[in-house]
Amino acid sequence: MTRARETGPTRRVWRGAGLRWDLPEDPRDLDHLLVDARGAAMKLTEFLASAETDAILVAHRGKIVYERYFHGMRPHDVHLSASVAKSWTGLLAALLIDEGMLDADRPLAHYAPELGGTAFGDASIHHLLHMGTVMNYGGRPFYKPLEAQRYFAAVGIVPRPAGYTGPTSVKEHLATAQAVAPPGTEFRYDNGNTEAVAEALRRVTGVSLAELWSERVWARLGADEDGAYCLDSTGTEIACGRYSATLRDLARVGEMLRRGGTVGDRQIVPERVVADLANVPPGPARRALPTGAVRPIGYHNFWWVPDDGHGTFGARGIHGQRLQVSPGRALVIAHYGSHVMSPSVPVPPLEAVFAQIGDHLAG
Repeated sequence: MTRARETGPTRRVWRGAGLRWDLPEDPRDLDHLLVDARGAAMKLTEFLASAETDAILVAHRGKIVYERYFHGMRPHDVHLSASVAKSWTGLLAALLIDEGMLDADRPLAHYAPELGGTAFGDASIHHLLHMGTVMNYGGRPFYKPLEAQRYFAAVGIVPRPAGYTGPTSVKEHLATAQAVAPPGTEFRYDNGNTEAVAEALRRVTGVSLAELWSERVWARLGADEDGAYCLDSTGTEIACGRYSATLRDLARVGEMLRRGGTVGDRQIVPERVVADLANVPPGPARRALPTGAVRPIGYHNFWWVPDDGHGTFGARGIHGQRLQVSPGRALVIAHYGSHVMSPSVPVPPLEAVFAQIGDHLAG
């Protein structure tokens, strides 16, 4: 999880030439906080060990109150954020929609004509941003875990089997998607939706996703380190889940959003764009069910929205990658993990524990 830049091609996301944004610290002893993890009471440190946490940072009212690193990870190390990266693409899309550069009601094929006639090409940007494309690949029945592995093979994340003759890039993969129902009739979480939106962003701006994310957010954030996107065989960023950053830089994105898009006296993201992130539109995205969840939550512009009364929205990735922003609790939690995904290993209830941390800090 911390070696992506050493195991394959990546593209730098420049941190910019500005000064680092230092978040003040107000350490709190949360190690011994008792939390309820699906009926089992344990100390927070015990829960983090069971969740295979690599690093966690809790910021409350703009101050870092808790920060821990495990498994050899250090503050300056970058870590894969998995599908947390989807939310970066969603935020960029929301920015360009707000500016009128991207039309949410137009189909992807308007921006990428070569994908016309495919499930993603014929879906609107709005439907893509809400995982509303109801598709299969190559005529196969859709089964999410298997299709995720096929996608990883296509873009080179995992080894391809002997005799493999399938797609070998992001765009080739997208071209194999066939619609099986009209867009917007079902919530179907799939990496292709994010890759499709990322392609639209490249077309309307004329720059790579890495350059766009740096220009609009990363280089204006006061980040500690450069970020990095992993690339496919054609040099295209893997937008859906191969972004690496330090823990503090992940938290900086969250704190910027909690503050309504500001860093100091600079408006990085318009406040109206941030406020809209928790406004899930009518439709199937109001009943999204992430892995390990016990009840549906909302999904908007590639952000998860639990409707918990605190205006919370968050980014989630496999193996325990999380960024939770809870304006009503004045809370931001960034979390990296290496939790095993297996039918025999329950997904750690990270969000439930984060809520308990927030309640404790609120007193």
